[in-house]
Amino acid sequence: MEILINNELVAEDVSCYEDLIAKGLAIASRLEGLQDSVEVSVTFVDDNAIQMLNRDYRGIDAPTDVLSFPQDDAGGFVVLQGIPEILGDIVISLQRARDQASEYGHGVEREVVYLAVHGFFHLLGYDHNNIHEQSVMREREEKVLEELALGRD
Repeated sequence: MEILINNELVAEDVSCYEDLIAKGLAIASRLEGLQDSVEVSVTFVDDNAIQMLNRDYRGIDAPTDVLSFPQDDAGGFVVLQGIPEILGDIVISLQRARDQASEYGHGVEREVVYLAVHGFFHLLGYDHNNIHEQSVMREREEKVLEELALGRD
């Protein structure tokens, strides 16, 4: 799995999250039976940037913690051997992740990995529009966090 980390935060170093995100997404990928030849990008932004994306793409003019933008395969793109299949983009508000980590009483690392994994499952088509969908998605997210020893205390 290829993971591209982008940092749009000028005064922040996000390198401390890269290894955990890579491990988390690799675990999620394995649990879903995906091939190694997939690519995902993860971009860190602030609340203002994610609010603009949320407004422009979801019609919600408020900041959020994570957004996922799946690669649209309706265009009939052919995946060439040796070139990773691009699953899509995950955008995380580090500001929101820090606030939520404090609110939920766990570390920022856990929250950032959770958001990356949550976004990854959205790229794969999982959602949480009802109790059943939410339960299925949450179970998969928690399996990943438990394997990383970042499960609920």
